[in-house]
Amino acid sequence: MRRQFVERKGKLQDMDRSFDLKFWQLQPPKARFDASWELVVHYMKVKGFDVRQLRLQRSITHFQRPQR
Repeated sequence: MRRQFVERKGKLQDMDRSFDLKFWQLQPPKARFDASWELVVHYMKVKGFDVRQLRLQRSITHFQRPQR
């Protein structure tokens, strides 16, 4: 449950992105990630993809010290 909210009123053509940038910079990383992922899921649904197949891409690398 959100306890605070921020709003800005004005004409759309008079607004710049400063409000958006400040808002998202104040959010914790998890909130930013969740909002980004929500946009990805929404985009994929609109394009007709199966969103159950979505996942983060992972790269796995194995590091091993040379044998002496």
